[in-house]
Amino acid sequence: MTTDSPAADTAAASASATASTSATADKPEQATIPFAIPTVASEVPDAVAKVLGSGWITTGPQTGAFEQDFADHLGAAHVVAVASCTAALELCLRAMNLPPGSAVLTPSLTFCGAINAILHAGHRPVLVDIDEDTLVPSPETVAAAAARRAPAAMITQNQGGYPVDVEALTEAAGLDRTRVIEDAAHGPGAARDGVPVGAHSFAACFSFYATKNMPIGEGGAVATSDQELADRVRSMRLHGMSKDSWRRYLPGGSWRYDVKNVGLKANMTDVQAVIGRAQLGALPAWQRERGELVARYDAALAGLPNLTLPQRDLDGVQHAWHLYQVRVPDRDAVIAELETAGVGTSVHFIPASHMTAYQSILGPKECAAVPVTDRVADELLSLPLYPGLSAAAQDRVITAITEALRTRG
Repeated sequence: MTTDSPAADTAAASASATASTSATADKPEQATIPFAIPTVASEVPDAVAKVLGSGWITTGPQTGAFEQDFADHLGAAHVVAVASCTAALELCLRAMNLPPGSAVLTPSLTFCGAINAILHAGHRPVLVDIDEDTLVPSPETVAAAAARRAPAAMITQNQGGYPVDVEALTEAAGLDRTRVIEDAAHGPGAARDGVPVGAHSFAACFSFYATKNMPIGEGGAVATSDQELADRVRSMRLHGMSKDSWRRYLPGGSWRYDVKNVGLKANMTDVQAVIGRAQLGALPAWQRERGELVARYDAALAGLPNLTLPQRDLDGVQHAWHLYQVRVPDRDAVIAELETAGVGTSVHFIPASHMTAYQSILGPKECAAVPVTDRVADELLSLPLYPGLSAAAQDRVITAITEALRTRG
């Protein structure tokens, strides 16, 4: 599996991203076009400096302000900021108070952190196969997994930014919506029928990792329509304490606190939060640029032999385009040729059913239950896609993959 390259794509950012600065946009052009470069809004340095000079850098007023800003952006009732999307998933599972060892449906084509969240919460993953076109579970694959083992909960996933039909999957699983957690790590910018992912969710978990659509570096959030869940996650992100440091040391506050539920150390800091507030303001322009880059890829690669393009937008579906995932034969050899041509790539993801630890935990029968995932995963390839990727650099990517696939005609 290839990883993010440290080399920089140095062409100037496009006009739609003038409010932001790429970490490497002012450097001479490099030999390698990296898979991803985190884009940073121009307001970030001053905002961080103010927090650093404020005397309060951990969870405090900026974290609360970021939570409100992100809730307003999504149209969600509540947002709780946490350390990562993985922590968000585990906290939501813990907050459900499921019996130990409960079955939790999850795609096998997912990041290992999602599987670990289920295991760390004390439950058992039940692997769900995918639809070959969308790369996400369908009602049929969810129903098939639920028939193998009746689930107590389910984690859905918006692979690459494609928003799943949560209502249909919930019904197929035979679950109540309060037992469904949305892995929306790839979700900012995605919507169904005009409703942003996370707006009406019982629990939608977002990621602000360095390569995500809204990068902070690290960090995550839970968006929820449920006040009780928000309160439980807010407490459990700091060990289960009834009051965080900010509230304890406000004027009139008390040092006393209680621990009513065992939690994690998974809070967001005010330094992260103020970066997030600035990044959120730039996100709409970044999303427009992602869409423009996708359109260029589509136009250049359509009809290329041995290449399957990503799922097209359907009626009512707004793709977030976190990833531009194509399918190619002889994938690993194609990756090597692209690397030789100076193009960084990545793979999303190595299925859980292929991982040694999960094979040992789940057993061969469970790991053999996702044949479409196993077949498709060997073909998946993610191409560079990020704000600031110049037309010239994108043309190099297009040329390189075109040449690599022509040799496999």
